[in-house]
Amino acid sequence: MEHAISFPALGLNFQINRVAATVFGKDIFWYGIIICIGFVLAALYVNARVKEFGCTSDNLMDCLIICVPVGIICARIYYVAFEWDYYSQHPGEIIAVWNGGIAIYGAVIGVVVALYVYSRVKKLSFASLCDLAAFGLLIGQCIGRWGNFVNGEAHGGPTDLPWGMSIDGAAAVHPTFLYESVWNLIGFIALHFYSKKRKFPGEMALLYVAWYGLGRAWIEGLRTDSLYIGTLRVSQVLAAVSCIVAIALLVRKYNRLKVAQAFYVPPAAEPAQDAPAAAEEKPADNQGEPAEKTASETAGPDQKTEN
Repeated sequence: MEHAISFPALGLNFQINRVAATVFGKDIFWYGIIICIGFVLAALYVNARVKEFGCTSDNLMDCLIICVPVGIICARIYYVAFEWDYYSQHPGEIIAVWNGGIAIYGAVIGVVVALYVYSRVKKLSFASLCDLAAFGLLIGQCIGRWGNFVNGEAHGGPTDLPWGMSIDGAAAVHPTFLYESVWNLIGFIALHFYSKKRKFPGEMALLYVAWYGLGRAWIEGLRTDSLYIGTLRVSQVLAAVSCIVAIALLVRKYNRLKVAQAFYVPPAAEPAQDAPAAAEEKPADNQGEPAEKTASETAGPDQKTEN
């Protein structure tokens, strides 16, 4: 259960036990604890911004209750589907998610489907829900990747770079878990500040897909534990395709907004209400009388003013 993980060129050495504690004979793994920390921080952040995206805290709670189990199940299905040669011979391990084996793209697909159904039922903006989910995913992935570090997994091939990581004394390899964690952190910071100027619902989600897809397509090519279809790395292909599609949709939407702004004609200002006439026509019995009398005319016999 222990790993000796080091960064030789940096002089860093860690002796890490995957088990954080044992409760009633059941091991509690650091991986699960780290995932939970990422989940809680993501939920707190999203909850602080729900109103900006037309949602409520109750909507968020509903989404979490629905999307978390759906995401885990779909992440497992995705992984098992592409490792079917093994699981078809060991069907009893298909549900053994505690032994590892989940895929983030499976989770994302499951969450998107769940959000779509929820948005239709509650009559909310599906695009805005996806925008909020993008922030949560970036936070969760940024922190969750450190669970891979504790497990000594999700690393790349050999490297001579100064930050190469050695596991149990083996040759230094790319710490791809770190690459992805940093990539997601940068993406989250950029989207956090840019979101204040969000141009349309769904923009944050598309930017997330483009950013994550670009990074994952590169990082996946370095990893040694990829899922394959033939000679193709499934996640690398999916990342590249999703990145291209997201960029195309963003360009199309931005162009439409640009055209709309170019031909925008502000609505004409409403005419101001005419002020009531200073003097209105006198009633019939007063017609012909001057509107005002002089002081001398209005004064009584004993009230003549001096000239």
